[in-house]
Amino acid sequence: MTDVQVVDIKEVEKKLEAMKIKDIEVSGGRELKGLWKNAFFIVSLAMSLFHIYVLTIRAIDPWYFRTMHVVFAGVLIFAWLPGWKKASLEKVEWLDYVFILLIIAPAVYIFMDFEDWINRVGVVPTDWDFVFSLCFVVAIFEMTRRTTGPPLAILSAIFILYGLFGNYMPGLFYHKGYSFYRLITYLFSLEGILSLPILASAHYIFLFVLFGAFVEASGAGKFFVDFARSIAGGFRGGPAKVSIVSSALIGTSSGSSVANVVVDGVFNIPLMKASGFRPAVAGAVEAMNSTGGQIVPPVMGAGAFLMAEILAVPYATVALAAIIPAVLYYAAAYFMIDFYAAAENLKGVDRSELPVFSKLMKEQGYLLVPIIVLLFCLMVLMYSPYRSAMYAIFTLIIVSWAKKSTRMGFTKIIKTLAQGARGSIEIAATCAAAGIIVGVLTQTGLGMKFAMIIINYSGGNLLIALIFTMLIAIILGMGMPTTAAYAISASVLAPALVQLKIAPIAAHLFIFYFACLSALTPPVALASFSAAAIANAKAWDVGWQGMRFAIAGFLIPYMFVFGPAMVLIGTPTEIAMSVVTGIIGCMALAGSIQGYFMYHASMIERIILFIASLSLIKPGLMTDLIGLTLLLIIGGIQLAKKKKAVLA
Repeated sequence: MTDVQVVDIKEVEKKLEAMKIKDIEVSGGRELKGLWKNAFFIVSLAMSLFHIYVLTIRAIDPWYFRTMHVVFAGVLIFAWLPGWKKASLEKVEWLDYVFILLIIAPAVYIFMDFEDWINRVGVVPTDWDFVFSLCFVVAIFEMTRRTTGPPLAILSAIFILYGLFGNYMPGLFYHKGYSFYRLITYLFSLEGILSLPILASAHYIFLFVLFGAFVEASGAGKFFVDFARSIAGGFRGGPAKVSIVSSALIGTSSGSSVANVVVDGVFNIPLMKASGFRPAVAGAVEAMNSTGGQIVPPVMGAGAFLMAEILAVPYATVALAAIIPAVLYYAAAYFMIDFYAAAENLKGVDRSELPVFSKLMKEQGYLLVPIIVLLFCLMVLMYSPYRSAMYAIFTLIIVSWAKKSTRMGFTKIIKTLAQGARGSIEIAATCAAAGIIVGVLTQTGLGMKFAMIIINYSGGNLLIALIFTMLIAIILGMGMPTTAAYAISASVLAPALVQLKIAPIAAHLFIFYFACLSALTPPVALASFSAAAIANAKAWDVGWQGMRFAIAGFLIPYMFVFGPAMVLIGTPTEIAMSVVTGIIGCMALAGSIQGYFMYHASMIERIILFIASLSLIKPGLMTDLIGLTLLLIIGGIQLAKKKKAVLA
């Protein structure tokens, strides 16, 4: 054990200012100058205004709206993100103009001949249809490569090759094969690139990204961190517990694990290190908590909107079903941090160095109002997600005028609208690439065949099928944003789980959880790598520590599959029992992993705690009684050891 001095908050804050400036300088794309800068700003602003107009004032045909969503994103990506190492960082290169033309030309083509186009597409496409469809597909590949790197682009290419040469595949992977001409024209349609993933990106995700931009611009993001510090900063391992509260709040507006790490971790990770956490552990805790931000209602990351579309249920149904699993995830995170801090004798921050809750709420509590409005619109009034997001944005602008420090005038609003558009382009490119994969799955029938493959290889055993599904979802999600990982996994895996008599909402949440947790899972763990950079620790170490701390997150999906009461399918008694035993089970699991419960635990005690945790996590009266009995026995032993140590 190590004794830790009181953390000097002011000293940490001084060091952080330089870190924030550095992060902003290196995290964006080109620093465009002159005409290019003005043009880029105008296109960004136009993208936001276009979406607001279509979603709140006048709806237009899905072909127009979804195509323009991709076109706007493509133009911004090719102008802002350099495509190769030696590309200029101050101006748009000639090759970028070529790609801009490739993404704009197909839109102009179909809009000029729209009535005939929608009758031909997928039926009798012309040669020009093929040429412009190919232009669009090529542009999507380059958009994906520039925003998310090679993995998703390569995966999309593999699926196209499967569409072309599936007639050479064995067994269930066989299909009759499609010509390049037919496949490409099919992909440029509402069944391919412009299918459900782009629908979710354009209709729902965009406005929530815009809401996140307004939260950051108004200073509400910093308030969320201060709010968390005032609540949890003084407890044992306080800086890490601050991360739980702030990550959940920031995740509500960002819906991205990596964005959450960058915004939240830039303060919390140095603070954790200053209070005695090892760099790798500080990074792992932040990655764990930030990843959890994607599963916290009401926003839950972009993939949850797609889930609601696939299940054809109101978004509020998905958000409500996710509440108990989210509570268990963060309860487990709390116990993991608490027991680790106890084992290492880590102290909290001196209360004199923390914001005073009552004073903070009096001075800045109004910044919570937009979140309350968002929740009320989604959960009570049952408004559509995009209408709820717009009300939250309007509310934030209004309440920002309460103080000069947060006030958003006309100029700041315009700049934030442009900034929000830039924040959406990666998700748009990701969803477009996911649409390629969804299109191939639909055209070849592979999506339904995957269900047969999983069922056949698992022998119909539910647990084995779930393990297969978990591994595939994590592998597909490595190196990809959650939206793409979920969109692909849901297309190929969800039908198998539903055929095994799992409730559809539980099946999709199971897949969604592991799509989120892929950001924590080595060898490609985007959230862990981002946290490692801030913590100045080895990425691999942060990745494995993140998995260790978040182990409950890997078990919770099994809990709500075998015990659907956790997703609100059951009687009130069953739901209440699942919450109580689930939280106790998470506490036992944390004690087992950290080697500390009420006192330092021996290896035998840790094994018994682990058995108790699994017994409590698994639904059922008998297993709950076994788990509680084992936990009481270990608690008694630990209490005796602790008293003995005190007397000695």
